[in-house]
Amino acid sequence: MFKITPTTTFQILLSIFSVPLLIVPLQGNSQSTDLEQPILLRLKRHWSNPPSINHWTPLRPNSNSSTHCNWPEITCSNGSVTGLSLIDKNITGPIPPFICDLKNLTAIDLQYNYIPRPFPTALYNCTKLQHLDLSQNLFVGCIPGDVDRLSTHLRTFNLSGNNFTCDIPELTTLRLFLNLFYGSFPPEIGNLSRLEWLELSDNEFAPMAIPSTFTQLRKLKQLLIKGSVLSLFSNQLSGEIPESISRLPSLRYLTLSNNNLSGTLSPDLGQYSILQGFEVAQNHFTGELPEYLCANGGLIGIAAYDNNLSGELPNSLGNCSSLLIVRVNGNRLSGSISAGLWTSTNLTLLMLSDNSFTGQLPRTLAPSLLRLEISNNKFSGEISTGLSSWKHLTVFSASNNLFVGTIPQELTTLSQLTTLLLDGNLFSGHLPSDIVSWKSLTTLNLSRNQLSGSISAKLGSLPSLTVLDLSRNEFSGQIPTQIGHLKLTSLNLSSNCLTGKIPAEFEYTFFNASFLNNTGLCGSNPSLGLEICSSRFQNSSKISSRLLAIIIVIATVLLASATLLTFFLIKTCWKKEHKSVSKWELTYYHKLNLHFKESDILSNLTENNVIGSGGSGKVYRVELNCSSEIVAVKRIQNIKKLDQNVEKQFLAEVEILGTIRHSNIVKLLSCIFSETTKLLVYEYLGNHSLDSWLHGKKRQSISDSDHGVVLDWPKRLKIAVGAARGLCYMHHDCKPSVIHRDVKSSNILLDSQFNAKVADFGLAKILAKHGGPNTMSTVVGSFGYIAPEYAGTSRVNEKIDVYSFGVVLLELVTGRKANDENEDRCLADWAFQYYNQKGNHLVDALDEKIKEPHYLNVMTCVFKLGIFCTGPFPTNRPSMKEVLQILLNCSHQSGFGGGNVGSDSSDFSNDFRQGSIFEGEDGSLLSIV
Repeated sequence: MFKITPTTTFQILLSIFSVPLLIVPLQGNSQSTDLEQPILLRLKRHWSNPPSINHWTPLRPNSNSSTHCNWPEITCSNGSVTGLSLIDKNITGPIPPFICDLKNLTAIDLQYNYIPRPFPTALYNCTKLQHLDLSQNLFVGCIPGDVDRLSTHLRTFNLSGNNFTCDIPELTTLRLFLNLFYGSFPPEIGNLSRLEWLELSDNEFAPMAIPSTFTQLRKLKQLLIKGSVLSLFSNQLSGEIPESISRLPSLRYLTLSNNNLSGTLSPDLGQYSILQGFEVAQNHFTGELPEYLCANGGLIGIAAYDNNLSGELPNSLGNCSSLLIVRVNGNRLSGSISAGLWTSTNLTLLMLSDNSFTGQLPRTLAPSLLRLEISNNKFSGEISTGLSSWKHLTVFSASNNLFVGTIPQELTTLSQLTTLLLDGNLFSGHLPSDIVSWKSLTTLNLSRNQLSGSISAKLGSLPSLTVLDLSRNEFSGQIPTQIGHLKLTSLNLSSNCLTGKIPAEFEYTFFNASFLNNTGLCGSNPSLGLEICSSRFQNSSKISSRLLAIIIVIATVLLASATLLTFFLIKTCWKKEHKSVSKWELTYYHKLNLHFKESDILSNLTENNVIGSGGSGKVYRVELNCSSEIVAVKRIQNIKKLDQNVEKQFLAEVEILGTIRHSNIVKLLSCIFSETTKLLVYEYLGNHSLDSWLHGKKRQSISDSDHGVVLDWPKRLKIAVGAARGLCYMHHDCKPSVIHRDVKSSNILLDSQFNAKVADFGLAKILAKHGGPNTMSTVVGSFGYIAPEYAGTSRVNEKIDVYSFGVVLLELVTGRKANDENEDRCLADWAFQYYNQKGNHLVDALDEKIKEPHYLNVMTCVFKLGIFCTGPFPTNRPSMKEVLQILLNCSHQSGFGGGNVGSDSSDFSNDFRQGSIFEGEDGSLLSIV
C-alpha cells in the first residue's frame, strides 16, 4: 500500500498547490439524458455507493428536478457529459470499462482516491479524452507499453503519486515524480519528439550524467530532474551538460543547481530559446558564462554562484532589461561590470562577491536595486557623490576591496539601508557628520580602514543598530556615552587611539575583546584587559594625608565587615546544608533596577517554589525580599563536580543569553555559581509555557476574565508571531547566528499579555560561520520536534529550528500534541498525510475549541505554513525571516496587526498563499526568484 512518509519530497507540495485541472468542454453530438444517467448510476454502484456522491439519484418521472448535468462532479456540453471530476471521494474500486460508454467524455479527474490495480487500459476506449489525472492513488505494476493508444487528443496526463514500477514506456507527456522507478534514465526518452514536459523527480534512479539523447527533445519546455531524484543532502548528477541541450527551441528554465556537474557551459545557451531562468549554482562548472543567455530578451534571473567560472560577465547582460536577479558570487570571474548592468531597469539583486572584478562604482544604480553585494573583489576608486539613485538600497556589502577617499555624506541619506559593510578598504578621513537617516541600519562595519577623528555621538541615536565594528582604524578621543544607549549584540572598537573611561554599559565580560589595543582607555572591570581607571588617577592626582587616612579607615571597616559577613554566611550555609559551600560568584548581564544578593535567591530554593523541571535541573519561582520582584531561577546542581555535558549546557546557555537583547527572547538577568551548583536568574513570566495552555493545566488563574481558560485564535497568532520574531532575530540578526536546537511549545513562555518569549537555550549552538552546517556529536531535542535530517546525520543549521517551529504552528492550529502516545506517527507526519488526502477539507483538522468562521482562512494558511516548514528537505523549507513575513501578513489580513519586517513581506506572503513559492508560471521551480 502506498504511504506518504516524512521522507516524501517537496515535489508533493508542487502537486498540492498546483493549479486545479482545467476541464475543457468539447462541442459534439448530444447524447440523451436517458442513456447517460444510467451509466453514471451504474458507476456509482460499481464503486459501492460512496457517501461522497449520495446525491447522484435517478430522475423521477414527471419531475422538474435537475438532471445529472447539475451534479457538481459532472460537466456537460450541449446536454452531454464531457467531464467527470471525482477528486478525493474515497473511491476504492477499480475503473470499469463502461466508463467509456460516456461517448463525449473529454476529461477524467480521479486524483486523491484509493483506486488499486494496474493501469486501467479500458480507458483506451475513451476516444475523445483530452485530460486524464490519476495521481495520488494506489496503482501498481508497470505502465503498459502501448499506453500511447490513449486518445490522440490527450493534452494532460498525470500519474504522479502512485506505486508504478518497471521501466518507463515511451510517452508524449511525462509527469512521473514520486513513484518507485529505479535504474538509469532511459535514453529512449530522447525519441519522444513531441515531449513538452518531463518530470522524473522523487524516484530511485541511480547517480548518473544527463543522457545525451535528451537533446533530441526539440519541444521540451520543462525539465525537472532535481531534488530526491537523488540523495537528501546533495544530488549526484555528474558529468557535463550535453552541448546540444542549448539548441532546444522551447527551453525556458534550466534548473540544475546543487549537483556535481562539471565541464563548461555551452556558449549557445539562450541563443535558440527564450530562456527565462538559468540555475546552475553549487556545481563545479568551469569556463565562461554563456554570451547569449539574454539573447531573446526574456531572462529573469541567473543563479550561477559557487562554481569555478572564470572570464568576464557577458556583455549582453548589460542590455537585458528583463533581469531581476544576478547571483554569480563565489567564482573566479574578473573584468569590469558593464554600465548597462549597473543600471538595468528591473534589477533588484546583484551579488558579485568573492570574485576578482575590477573597476569603479557608478554614480547611478538600477532604480529598483535592493541588495548590492560586491565584497572580496578588486573594485577601486572613490564612492561617487550624489547617490540619489541608491535610495531603495537595503544592503550594501563592499568589504575587502580597494576603495579610497572619504565615506561620502550622501551615503547617510539612504534611509532604507539595513546593512553597510565597508571594512577592509582604504577609506580615510572622518565619519560623516549627519547620520540621522540611518533609522533602519542594523549592521555597520567600517573596520580595517584609515578613518580618523572622533566617534560620532550620533551613532548612539540609531534605533535599530545592533552590530558596530570600527576596529583597526585611527579614531581618537573618548567613546561617546551615547553609544552605551544602543542595544548591541556585537561591538568592536579595538586597535584605535581612543582615550578615557569606557561607558558603564560595557563593563561586562561580554565586551572583553571590544576595547583592546587602545592604550588610553581604562575601565572598572579587570576582566576587560584595560587599565583600572582608579590606579591611573592615583598617579596624576595628589591625595591629602587626611583623605588618605579616611580611605584607609573606611577600607579597614569594609574589610572587617566583609570578613564578618563571610563568616556569617558560611556558618548559615553549614547549618542548612551540613557541609561547607564553595564561594558564590554573581554576575549581572543586564542593567537592572533591582539588585539582590545570593542569599535572596538561595533561601527561596525550596520544593514549594518549584514551577518546572528538566533534564539539567529544576526551575523555581523566587520572590525577592528586597523588592517584592519575582524572578525565575534555574538550578543546575550535582553533588560532585559538574560532569562535562552539564557544564557545556550551562556555558552554552550563559554565553548565548548573556549577549542577546530582544523582546521575544527570555531575559537572563544574572548567574550565580559555585564549583558544584549553577543558578541562572531569569525574568519571570506569569503565564508560563505555551505547552501548559495547549496541552495541560495552567498553573495559575488569569486575573482578566476576558482571557478565559482557552487560548483563542488571536492570542495564538500573536504567540506565533512573537516566537517567530525571536527565532528570526537569532538566525538573521545575531552575528554569528544562533541555533536553538530545542524549539518546542514548552520552551515558548508567555508574559501577562501573552507576548511570547523563546526560552531554554541549554541545547543551543552558535554557528562558527553563518549558514554553514556543523555536525554535533549527539542528537539532542524532543521527539516530535526533531527534523529528520538532524536525527539521521546530526547535521545542524537553521532549518532544524524552522522544522521544530513548524510543529509548534501545527500545535497552535490543531490543538494536537507534537507526539501523541495514542498515535502511531508524529504531528508533522499526520498533518502532511491529512493535507495530502483531504486538502479540500482542512477546516476539519483545526482545533474545535477555537474554530470560528471568520478565523478559518487564516488558520488554514498557518496550517499550510506548518507543513511548508516541516518539509523533509531542509533546503526547501523557508527561512525564519520568510516564516515571519507570512505570519505578519496573516495578522494584517485578520486585522490583528503585528508590524512588518521588510518591504517584501506582503509579496512573499501572497506568493505563498497563491502557490508561487512552490511553482512557477509553467510549473517550474523558480528558486532564483
